Amino acid sequence: MYWAKPSELQVVVLRLCLLISLMVLATNHAQANQTGFWDELKSSNHLVLLRHAIAPGNGDPTHFDVNDCSTQRNLSPEGQQQASAIGEQFRLHGIDRVRVFSSQWCRCLDTARLLKFGEVKELLALNSFYRQFQRQEQQTQTLKEWLAQQNLTLPTVLVTHQVNITALTGVYPQSGELILVKRLEHGEVRVVARKRVKPR
Repeated sequence: MYWAKPSELQVVVLRLCLLISLMVLATNHAQANQTGFWDELKSSNHLVLLRHAIAPGNGDPTHFDVNDCSTQRNLSPEGQQQASAIGEQFRLHGIDRVRVFSSQWCRCLDTARLLKFGEVKELLALNSFYRQFQRQEQQTQTLKEWLAQQNLTLPTVLVTHQVNITALTGVYPQSGELILVKRLEHGEVRVVARKRVKPR
């Protein structure tokens, strides 16, 4: 049987069709992942670890005082926009009731409040141990024990720091990144998905 060699135009059209198909598949996959993230959060035994929004710098000044925001790294205007955008993403995906817990650091509390879900509860186990790494093991264990006792029927967000999230999950999150985890036995967690919301 004789097969005619396709013309250059036919080859171009075939390649274009293939490219469009791949783009559609990628878009559908991305949309499925987006939906999956929020659907998982709505299910029980899941929660989100949120690294505070953009706060330029590293660590805290040597004269840091947890009760004085002027001595701390704080959210930039971009960070404030990012925190608000994160809250909007929850509501956009049908989540308007959220339990929010936060480190006592101002950049975390500000991030938590800008989510706009009402009361923000301070949780000592979420405080940074960046300058006191000897506290890492005990504080992470304390957080696991707290997690083991929580009722996670409502979506729950813990606003904290990179070091805390890394110690608990092994993940190094960016500012404003959401780490969706599933709670296992004894407060251990398994990372399910990651999402970073960009400032508006």
